[in-house]
Amino acid sequence: MFNKILIANRGEIAVRIIRACRAMGIKTVAVYSTADRHALHTYLADEAVCIGPAPARDSYLNTTAILAAAQGTGADAIHPGYGFLSENPTFAKLCRDNDIVFIGPTPEVIDRMGNKSQARRTMMDAGVPVVPGTKKGVHDVDVALEQARTIGWPIMIKASSGGGGKGMRVSESEEDFADMFNIAQRESVNAFGDNTMYLERAVQNPRHVEVQIIADNHGNVVALGERDCSVQRNHQKMIEESPSPLLDADEGLRRRMMDDAVKAARAVGYTSAGTIEFLMDAERNYYFMEMNTRIQVEHCVTEMVTHTDLVGEMIRVAAGEPLSFTQDDIVLRGHAIECRINAETPEKNFMPSPGTISQMHLPGGNGVRVDTAAYDGFEISPYYDSMIAKIIVQGRNRTEAIAKMRTALEEMVVVGVNTNLDFQYAIMENETFRAGLADTGFIEQFLAGEV
Repeated sequence: MFNKILIANRGEIAVRIIRACRAMGIKTVAVYSTADRHALHTYLADEAVCIGPAPARDSYLNTTAILAAAQGTGADAIHPGYGFLSENPTFAKLCRDNDIVFIGPTPEVIDRMGNKSQARRTMMDAGVPVVPGTKKGVHDVDVALEQARTIGWPIMIKASSGGGGKGMRVSESEEDFADMFNIAQRESVNAFGDNTMYLERAVQNPRHVEVQIIADNHGNVVALGERDCSVQRNHQKMIEESPSPLLDADEGLRRRMMDDAVKAARAVGYTSAGTIEFLMDAERNYYFMEMNTRIQVEHCVTEMVTHTDLVGEMIRVAAGEPLSFTQDDIVLRGHAIECRINAETPEKNFMPSPGTISQMHLPGGNGVRVDTAAYDGFEISPYYDSMIAKIIVQGRNRTEAIAKMRTALEEMVVVGVNTNLDFQYAIMENETFRAGLADTGFIEQFLAGEV
């Protein structure tokens, strides 16, 4: 087992990883930017190293500074968390080249699955259902238009290197295709430095259902059930739950999705925790969308219903140990829901609300978990994501979980910045959501008063 792990991240995920390490008796190193000098993760870790100024490109994306911090403190492994360098194959390779264990999959797998068009080809070859579309990346709008005509509209135009909704546009017809393609391609170049695009037939009003998997270096792959992440805005998730209300009455469908997720992981020789994301249409046909080669923000709901520690398991796998459980051990118990609490103003198009939290009260009680790095006096920086906390609740069933979430949202107090607490509460009160019928278009319909 490792003696010391450096956490190449910040915020609540850095705190989450530090806590897992402390429970395992592993020393930790926090890295921080000048803007995060008083961040909670710097106080909880055994050591803390400043790696640069506030902008992420100069600090949390500064591979040279992070590797120097790991070497200078004697860390024998790095956990990247999510975001930042977590899906950067170059960084993973640099760790390997410097005899530091990267807690995640190999750089080759990250590279293979990070390129979305290449990932599609891999899944096609493995027999995993994929949305009809291009098998290879496209660069030229005229070539793309020719291929679009064979696919049929509406068409989703996506960046091969994309993520977080960037480099993504929907073309409704041949008339708007060139404009949408060029806009998405420019976004891809600006965000990822890559002009490679691919096309998919747009699935109308889909559900976003993903399967959590974890694999070790001994040939074991386990699927830990599914999460429903359909409640999202601009392709950014807001609420996640496990199990999916769509699959609760169809155990056969759940088993098929889990089997395909395991098949996808085996097809690429995957190790560590990862997520296979599917889109599901109104007829309950599901299609591979992408694989996230890292821990997810929403891993907590899976931990709640499976009684597992995914972060701890990632560390054990990276140290060469076999998984501590088998597929037969995974039983979904009850229902868990997560709400992301952000410093933002929903009534002003969700405009970020940076500032200092002068007072905060967190909910608690039976079946309530809060993952956060915020505290009284903590500054929400304009340089990073505006998430303040994740509230996770578990009930015996979905109805009880929703009731617990309403109570938790009522109890939470944040003074000093605007939040989406009231907006999340309103969703918990919405009949479409309560009936388990929300799809990826729900938030837009909710804002328009249509549901």
